[in-house]
Amino acid sequence: MNRNFTYSALVLRTKNSGESNRNVWFLTAEEGIIQATVYGGPKSKLRAHVSPFNRGILYVYFDQMRSSRKVTDFDVRFWHPGLRELYERSSAASAVAGTVLASHGGGGNWESAFTVAGNTLNALDAAESSACISILLHFLWNWTDILGLRPGINRCDSCNCEFLQEQSGWYSGSEGILCPSCAGQEAYGRQKDRAPESDGMLLLGPGARRWLSTVQDLPAAVLPRYTLDKPSLRQVKNFLSAILSSAFGTQLNVWDGLL
Repeated sequence: MNRNFTYSALVLRTKNSGESNRNVWFLTAEEGIIQATVYGGPKSKLRAHVSPFNRGILYVYFDQMRSSRKVTDFDVRFWHPGLRELYERSSAASAVAGTVLASHGGGGNWESAFTVAGNTLNALDAAESSACISILLHFLWNWTDILGLRPGINRCDSCNCEFLQEQSGWYSGSEGILCPSCAGQEAYGRQKDRAPESDGMLLLGPGARRWLSTVQDLPAAVLPRYTLDKPSLRQVKNFLSAILSSAFGTQLNVWDGLL
């Protein structure tokens, strides 16, 4: 039986174990989330390589008797040193890692999950502080697709009418995206982003809908070119937080201060 395995892996989280060892959670393209142990003290070269957000080729020995994994080598291809240079970058990167862990690596779509998470960290590594939140929101929007949770945002889920370009939609966790008529918000039809959120529904104005539609198929690296005004930014944050919090059963702590 083969006990040595090779993975395309991204380090999501590390935790010290004992005096010199470290437990590590990886996202892999082959098996999703795996946990393995790195042996060696603080001066260990391998320990230095297996650091959060590093990505590369992981070599693991599986101990069948103990049902445990040991990291034997990690060939780092992407170091992401820039993530540690700005608070906004590191916070967004931690939110990416926490989201991946909370969703068990993408629920089976491991290769797509690995690609999306890796591309997001690449973009964050060189991003201006002001662009980090847009890159994170782009990741979360793509993550809803990986999890099979992404709703359509250009048609009403109740009457199936197509939204006009400058028309607001309303999001209900139980009913999906609704037009103003089906949401009972006809009085706000001409007020667009000034319409209040009510009855547990979240406003998704034309600016927010347009941004989500535009960026969903774009690479994370070009996100700084697509800005959001403050009302639309708030709406996108609330919308994505509602979808994913419902799926996870809670709002993740790693989102605090970001969503």
